Amino acid sequence: MLILDTECSGLRPERHSILSIGALDFRNPDNRFYGECHVWDGAEIMPDALEVNGFTQEQATDVNKQSEAELVASFLEWSNELPERTLVAQNIAYDKGMLAAAAERAKLNWNFAYRTVDVHTLCWMHMVKANGVPPVDEAHKRSMLNSKAILNYCGLEKEPDPHNALTGALWHAEVTSRLLYDKKLLPEFEQFAIPWL
Repeated sequence: MLILDTECSGLRPERHSILSIGALDFRNPDNRFYGECHVWDGAEIMPDALEVNGFTQEQATDVNKQSEAELVASFLEWSNELPERTLVAQNIAYDKGMLAAAAERAKLNWNFAYRTVDVHTLCWMHMVKANGVPPVDEAHKRSMLNSKAILNYCGLEKEPDPHNALTGALWHAEVTSRLLYDKKLLPEFEQFAIPWL
């Protein structure tokens, strides 16, 4: 599996740009990818997005950084060497959508499969199988299993602010290992016990 996280200038793939990509090979977690870029020409930047990911307007538009197209090309080249490339993330549809749109803009060959693994689903299923009840936002009638809740369930501290794509990928990888295999994965999280063991 390829564990993934992106930080972007907003939520809409057709209007916003990737700012950074973080990833690791689940089978070989020392094989990691991280890169940053400037927004594509004409991309919109949401101030709220910058608050989450910590990039400034100047950093997001710094033309001394590589372009979004160059970053995505590097990510695709790195990922093509992996033995198994099923994408995994918290809210994978968002990250995959942003990457696919960036690849299309750059006229790059997007060769990832349609099927993915979502950390939210893994956690929901783990809770149900343990006879638990996943939390539901009664007002909106939807799951309340956001990243913070999933990390807490898995015995990990909240992801630091501002968010970083590589840090996010590391968190997703550790959670995936704990939920699927009841095993710790990364030395960065060795001190945190697995609550259900």
